Amino acid sequence: MIKKSISLMCMVAIVFGSMFTVKAQDESKDYKMWEDIMLTPDNTKLKVLQENMRKHNMTYHKAGPSKATVYNISSGPNAGNIIWEMGPMMYKHNDSRPGEGAHDADWRDNVMPYIKKIQTIEYWTADKKLNNTDMLDDDNSKYPIAFVRYFEVVDGPAPGVNEFFERVSKTVKALDGVNPWGVYYNEFRQGNLGRHIATFSFSPNWADFDRDVNWVETFNKVNGENSWQNQQDLFNITFKNSWDEIWVYNAQMSGQ
Repeated sequence: MIKKSISLMCMVAIVFGSMFTVKAQDESKDYKMWEDIMLTPDNTKLKVLQENMRKHNMTYHKAGPSKATVYNISSGPNAGNIIWEMGPMMYKHNDSRPGEGAHDADWRDNVMPYIKKIQTIEYWTADKKLNNTDMLDDDNSKYPIAFVRYFEVVDGPAPGVNEFFERVSKTVKALDGVNPWGVYYNEFRQGNLGRHIATFSFSPNWADFDRDVNWVETFNKVNGENSWQNQQDLFNITFKNSWDEIWVYNAQMSGQ
């Protein structure tokens, strides 16, 4: 028996290079991708930033591929930053996204003065086959807390990546209850940032982290006897680093 707070650390979502991008897009012409911008806010101007970003998103990013969702990063090495996320989208939607003119002027004059730094701009593609996210819809308030785990893949060949996440996916889908979870791949190389793959587990509230999901028992049941120990060994030879973050939906800044 193992608590969900521990189980989720073995389950979470986003990233890897071109080999994963090709795979995801070959499998589905209607792939889902998100643009994520990590921003460091000026904490002395949060009230103005909240008001101005909300207005910007409601005006230019309310729905469709350009829909914007904002999260506060509340734990991990990037705690205190925010994520401005657009999507789900495809590459072609960048050609028609809000841009030059009033949109760019509003972002420049009313948002950026209250941002200390743009940390990263990344594109993440969902693994449609592995993900267990069909219960999610456009209402982020239903599952406002995201448990995110980033994975850095070892240098050189890493044949165990697919098997590792296939086992996790199989287990998540066999758990009792509702367990929104997905794996996402970083579309572009990030140098020494190591943000290759990320998994996301979505929760309706913090109490959900105390829920016992019988993770190890279910894992061994659906993947074979002693498979959990083998999974840990596979992790050690496939990834050279991993870390966790908690994202909390910020309704006051988002475009809904």
